[in-house]
Amino acid sequence: MLNRENLNGIIKSLGLVFGDIGTSPIYTLTVIFLLTEHTLANVLGILSLIIWTLIIVVTIEYAWLAMSLGQKGEGGTIVLREILIPMLKSGRKISFVILLSFIGISLLFGDGVITPAISILSAVEGIVLIPGFEGTSPEMLVIIAAIIAIALFSIQKKGTEKVAWAFGPVMALWFLSIAASGFVSILNVPAVFNAINPYYAFKFLMENGIAGFFVLSQVILCATGGEALYADMGQLGKLPIIKGWYCVFFALLLNYLGQGAFIIQHPDAKNVLFEMIFQQAQILYIPFLVLSILATIIASQAMISGMFSIVYQGITTRVLPMLKVDYTSAKLSSQIYIGTANWVLLIFVLFIMFDFKESHRLAAAYGLAVTGTMAITGMMMTWIFYLKNKMSHFTIAMFVTFVDIVFLLSSLHKLEIRYGGFWSIILALIPFSIIMIYTSGQKKLYSALKPLGLEVFLGKYNRLYSSINKIKGTALFFARDITRIPPYIANTMFENNIVYEDNIIVSMIKLDNPFGVASSFKETLAEGLRIFEIRMGYMEVIDVEKILKESGIDEKTIFYGLEDIVTENIIWKIYSTIKKLTPPFVQFYKLPPHKLHGVLSRIEM
Repeated sequence: MLNRENLNGIIKSLGLVFGDIGTSPIYTLTVIFLLTEHTLANVLGILSLIIWTLIIVVTIEYAWLAMSLGQKGEGGTIVLREILIPMLKSGRKISFVILLSFIGISLLFGDGVITPAISILSAVEGIVLIPGFEGTSPEMLVIIAAIIAIALFSIQKKGTEKVAWAFGPVMALWFLSIAASGFVSILNVPAVFNAINPYYAFKFLMENGIAGFFVLSQVILCATGGEALYADMGQLGKLPIIKGWYCVFFALLLNYLGQGAFIIQHPDAKNVLFEMIFQQAQILYIPFLVLSILATIIASQAMISGMFSIVYQGITTRVLPMLKVDYTSAKLSSQIYIGTANWVLLIFVLFIMFDFKESHRLAAAYGLAVTGTMAITGMMMTWIFYLKNKMSHFTIAMFVTFVDIVFLLSSLHKLEIRYGGFWSIILALIPFSIIMIYTSGQKKLYSALKPLGLEVFLGKYNRLYSSINKIKGTALFFARDITRIPPYIANTMFENNIVYEDNIIVSMIKLDNPFGVASSFKETLAEGLRIFEIRMGYMEVIDVEKILKESGIDEKTIFYGLEDIVTENIIWKIYSTIKKLTPPFVQFYKLPPHKLHGVLSRIEM
C-alpha cells in the first residue's frame, strides 16, 4: 500500500537521486546511432543491451546488492571501505582496499565534472529544432550552457534547501513526459517490445564482433548515475530509493523503447529524443525543452551536492586536507557548501564544455570513470559477501563485477586522443594525487614531529605544575592519540612555561559507524590536567564549540599546532603547500577565533 509518506519519499528521491540516470535518454541512443546503422536488428539489439544493462548494473548491483551493505542507512565507496577493512587481517590487503577506495573517490570526481557538462549541453542543443533557431552555432550553444552552469554553481553558497522542494515534482513531470512520449511512439512499432528478450542483445554482440563490443562503451551511458542509488542512501533511506527506482525504470524502459520505434520509422533521425517530441507534439516542444533543461540542472545539482558529501567524508576520514566548510541549512546538517570544491568543479566543467563543444563528442569520452567506479564497487562488494560467507550473494556479485569489467574494457578505447576519454583519467588523477601526497605527508609529518610518550610528558608536567604560577582559567589542547602527546603541547608548557589552572586535552576519535556522536570526560591524568573525548561517526557533521559548552567547558584559550615544513623533496614541498593553503584543524571546526593561539613547530622532512 502506497501511503502519503511513501509517496513523498519517492518524489523526493526522483529529485535527489535519479536526475543523472533520468536525463541519460537525452543523449544515449543519439550517440549510439551516430556510429551504428539504423536497422531493425540493430535497434532491437541495442535496446535489449540497454534494458539488461539497467537490470544488471543498476537494479541488481546497486538497488539490491550494494544497498544491502549500508551502514546505519548510509552508502558509498567510503562505507564499503569501512565495512571491509575490519574484516581483513593482512596489512597488504588493507592497503589494497584503501588504494581501491582512493581510486573510486577520484573517478567520481572525473564523473562529477563530465556529468553537468554533458547533461546541460545535450539539453541546450535541443534549441536548434525550434523554428528560426536552426542555424544556432555550436559555439553559441556552449555559451548558453556555460551561462547556465555558472548560474548553477554560483547559487550553491546560498544552499539548495529553499528550492529543493521543487526538485522532486519537476523530475516527476520529466519522467511522466518521457514515459508518455515513449508509449505514444511504441504504438506505431509495437515490435520493439521484443527487445526485452536478452536473445537480441546476445545476437547483436555475436553478429557485430569487436564493433559490437565497443558499442558497449556507449550503452553504459544509460546507467550513468546508477551509483547515486547507493551513494545517496543516507539522505532518504533505502525503501524510498528502491521504490523510486521501480518508477524510474518503467519510465526509462518506455522512453528507450519509444526512441527505438522512432528510429525504425525515421532512420535519418540525429537528435532522437528531441526530434521524437517535436514530431509528436510541436506545440509542446518548447515547454518540453525548458523541462529538459530544468531536469539536467537538477541532475547536475545532485552531482554537485554529492561531490560536497564525498569531499567532506574525505576530510573527516583524513584522506583529504581540511577545506573551509559552510553549513547552508539551519535544519539539516548534511546541507553543506565547500567553496574550493565548488569553484574547482565549475572551472573544469567550463573547460570540458568549451573543449568538446558538442554533447555527442563529450559522450564519446564519457563512461570510463563511471565503469571504473562500478567495477570497484563490484569488487569490494564481492569481497565483503565472500568474507561474510553469503555465497549466493557472492556468486551474483561475481557475475555483476564481470559485467562491470566488460564495460570497463569496452571503454578503454576512449583513451585515444580522438575520443578524449583521457580527460576523465586526467581529472581523476588530480584528486588521486592530492589524496596520495596528503596521506603520505601526514604519516611522514606525524613521525617527524616526534610526539612525547604519555609517561614522559606526565613526569615533566607534574614537576612544572607544582613549581610555577598558573594562569587562571581553562586552556584547551587537541591531540589525536592521548598516548602520544603532540610537540606543540610540550613546547607551550615546557619551553614557554604557559600552564593554566585547568588544562584539558581534547581527543577526537573517529568511529567505525557513519553516524553517532558521544562526548565525555575521561580519567584525570594529573592535577589540573583532564582528558575530554569526542567520539563521532566518520560522516558526522559536528559543532565542536556546542559540544564543549554543553559539557560545561568554558575555555579561556585554545592552543593548536602549526608546522613550518622545511624540505628539499618535491613531493613534501607540494604537501607543505597544501598545508599552507588549507585551514588548520581549529578553523575547520569553527572554534572562536579570538581564543585561538597557534604554536609553530619547525619540521624537517
